[in-house]
Amino acid sequence: VLQTAPATVLAVGLVFVLAAGEIDLSFGATVALAAIVAAMVMRVQPWPVGMLAGLATGMAVGLVNGAIVAYARLPSFLVTLATMGVVAGLARELSNLQSIPVTAEPFIAIFGGGSLLGIPSLVLWTVAALVIGHLVFRETRYGAHVLATGDNPRAALVSGIKVARLRLSVLVLSGFCAGLAGLLYAGRLQAARYTLGESDVMTVIAAVIVGGTALNGGRGTIPGALVGSLMMGMLSNGLILM
Repeated sequence: VLQTAPATVLAVGLVFVLAAGEIDLSFGATVALAAIVAAMVMRVQPWPVGMLAGLATGMAVGLVNGAIVAYARLPSFLVTLATMGVVAGLARELSNLQSIPVTAEPFIAIFGGGSLLGIPSLVLWTVAALVIGHLVFRETRYGAHVLATGDNPRAALVSGIKVARLRLSVLVLSGFCAGLAGLLYAGRLQAARYTLGESDVMTVIAAVIVGGTALNGGRGTIPGALVGSLMMGMLSNGLILM
């Protein structure tokens, strides 16, 4: 659970994207950029400012992706594939291919090695992401609109759902989750590096699909994303041990 915490957070955001009939390939690069921005800001500002900077970075990438997909009407696969390269390049440029240490003890405790009542903070973040994601996805009008749009965008538009705005929102949500995952990586490793999240893209997509979310939209499950994430984590650990 500790090892797969960032991947599970990413998977929660991706469930909304895939269920809406879109895809996001840039979240892996966004993880690295958000972590690097947070670490750089924390060098000169208090850690809460760095935390907000990391989350804002993720949401900014999601906003760019969403605006192009929703209003320029370009396929999300092509858009996020392009932004993946741009964001990865920015991460390399800002870090100069160097690891940036994170030394703020409160930040490390909250996002990495701390605990509350004996429960590791990474487990708490995982539970929070899953509970909030599940409630929003299954118990709110927004979640119903996501599923309706992914199932039949034209019917959703006719029924009064603002499809363009919804597509924008799910990609911003994915960017927010990528920013949060970047903070979790930085807190756990006590450093930010341009390679963070690099190997998560296919793993998280596989975890979400294995968990029961349809690749072509209209169906999704947050608990399934957790199951898929844990399965991929156990496979990875098992293969390494073998």
